[in-house]
Order: sequence, then C-alpha cells, then structure tokens
Amino acid sequence: MAGFATGKFSKSISDRSGMEFPYDEMVKEWNGSLVHISEYEPKQPQIRRKTITADRIALQNSRPQDFTFQSGGSMWTTINLTLPGEFAYMSSGMEPDDGSEQNRQRQLQPVTGSVTIVIS
Repeated sequence: MAGFATGKFSKSISDRSGMEFPYDEMVKEWNGSLVHISEYEPKQPQIRRKTITADRIALQNSRPQDFTFQSGGSMWTTINLTLPGEFAYMSSGMEPDDGSEQNRQRQLQPVTGSVTIVIS
C-alpha cells in the first residue's frame, strides 16, 4: 500500500518567516507557499480574476420595423428605407471626384534658380 507518511513528529520550515513549525500545522497558500496556520493570508479580492462579459447586441425575438403610415384619407403608404433608397443621403458635392487630382495639387513643384557669387 503506497502513500505518504502522516508526519506527526516531522518539522517543516515556513516559506514566509523561515521558522520551524510542526509539519501537520502547515498549510499551502494560493501562491504555492507553505506557511504555518498563524501566518496564513487568504487571497486578496483585488487579485481575483474579474469576469467580464461582452455587451449583448442582438435581441432574441426581434421583428423588423414597419414604416407604414396614413398619408391622407384612408390611404396607407410604406416608405422604403433601404440604402440607397428614396430617403438615402447621397451627395457628391462635398466628396472629391478624383482622389489622384487632389494628390497632384499637394505635390511640391520645385523651382531651381541661379546663384551669383561676387568676390571683391
């Protein structure tokens, strides 16, 4: 029958203080240190791993919104809000048409001249 001895007459050295204590009064801390019962410190709450869950994005039982409204009298109208649709924002006035043309305007146009040296 294999196993470990009880150690009722054994002594052990504490990893915290270096003092000798009875082996059966030693406990192991969360960081693996073997210390006496009187020196034991539990793990601090700030050291514990915090469980962070991601924000939920989708709804479980969602339904698409119906854009139907009464336009006048008894007529019902449905608006198409898909992009690009009737009400989609479209503009070409604020956007440059040709990106390469804009980059050509930014390029340096070097001008070379002449230097005259007069020694008198």
